[in-house]
Amino acid sequence: MAERLIVIGADAAGMSAASQARRRRDHRDLEIVAFERGTHTSYSACGIPYWIAGLVDERDDLIARTPEQHRDRDIDVRTGHTVLGIDLDRRTVTVREPLGDESSHEFDQLMVATGGEPVRPDWPGIDGRGVHGVQTLDDGEAVSASLRSRDAKRAVVIGGGYIGVEMAEALIRHDLQVTLVERAEQPMNTLDPDMGALVTDALKGFGVDVRTGVTVQGVELDDDGWVRAVATDAGEFAADVVVLGLGTRPGVTLARDAGLPIGPSGGIVTDRRMRVPGHDGIWAAGDCVEVVHRVTGRPAAIPLGTHANKQGRVAGINIGGGYATFPGVVGTAVTKVCELEIARTGLREAEAEEAGFAVVSASIESHTVAGYYPGANTVTVKLVAERGTGRLLGGQIVGGNGAAKRIDVLAVALWNGMTVDEMTGLDLGYAPPFSPVWDPVLVAARAASDAVHG
Repeated sequence: MAERLIVIGADAAGMSAASQARRRRDHRDLEIVAFERGTHTSYSACGIPYWIAGLVDERDDLIARTPEQHRDRDIDVRTGHTVLGIDLDRRTVTVREPLGDESSHEFDQLMVATGGEPVRPDWPGIDGRGVHGVQTLDDGEAVSASLRSRDAKRAVVIGGGYIGVEMAEALIRHDLQVTLVERAEQPMNTLDPDMGALVTDALKGFGVDVRTGVTVQGVELDDDGWVRAVATDAGEFAADVVVLGLGTRPGVTLARDAGLPIGPSGGIVTDRRMRVPGHDGIWAAGDCVEVVHRVTGRPAAIPLGTHANKQGRVAGINIGGGYATFPGVVGTAVTKVCELEIARTGLREAEAEEAGFAVVSASIESHTVAGYYPGANTVTVKLVAERGTGRLLGGQIVGGNGAAKRIDVLAVALWNGMTVDEMTGLDLGYAPPFSPVWDPVLVAARAASDAVHG
């Protein structure tokens, strides 16, 4: 009789695991059932702001594999099914079906891929019409519907992280007056303040009204329940549409209620094979788990689709009888707002100091290509290193077209424990259309080396 694998969550981690397990075990040996509370599977949530902006033509362009395509590969995907509870003793899950009925399903193996939960404060009016998070394709459709139905003219984006700045651009492209409200002193708090200030200046240059150091108190609604303004300690900001970009946290409610271990970062604890320790046949991956940060050696929860897909693949290989491990993360991420590219990897200065490192840093300004070549853009590169050893601890890049993907050089150097001295000799590609003769990464490494030895 075939074993049954139940997957909770049918996006990046869950379906990567299901697909890898299916490649290694056919339906006669392993039955796979995936429960998804939404209506879509295997899609790019990161692409939603670009679809809303009109840079991606169709919603379905963001979908890598539909439920029907998964079913064609002997993976029984059931959308509109919400898992309500996990019973580890009976090895069952309780599911609410689309019409509201509840059912119980047994499992031999369980893959928990519940993703992240958007931060949604208990503000007055936050559930009003026209107030939107941006986490799922359904959310994106709701934002687009509000823009159309209201003939919106003014938007407020609350939160200046990745989703916040990306949605600010999307709304600017719809010719709205956009106000971005951020409680911190700079947007993009994954950057050091000096680099975040570059983002602020760029946002303002693109026409976004950036309000930092402002605390939201609630959302004001009209008589029909539609948003009309966002109330803050700095006054009201009129709005026809509000977008929440307050970040996410690991979605661990089901796991915690079932008694699975939750780590200090707030994510589910797993080993390197993505197994939940002490629970045979229980696996977890994606934004709901914590991972090891390779620079600090500490647990971290860093929600990124790249991690989710890799972790799901590792879990699926192991479920299918193979062997694979997930080696950890360094926290590499990129984004853009209008023509400004933003990238980071490793630790910020404050994070490095909190982790116990003695820190030096250096920032340089250069060009993305040879300064005389058409299309040269300014780029600022900042490196954070350990005083004494010169070990690279982190890097940040803010600049024009061609800037952001240089973060991959820093990520590889960081992954392999290189020092900034070693980085000065990296044999990077050069031609005027691609780089100055001294690439900005090399210039920054020289400056950081000087800071280490100075």
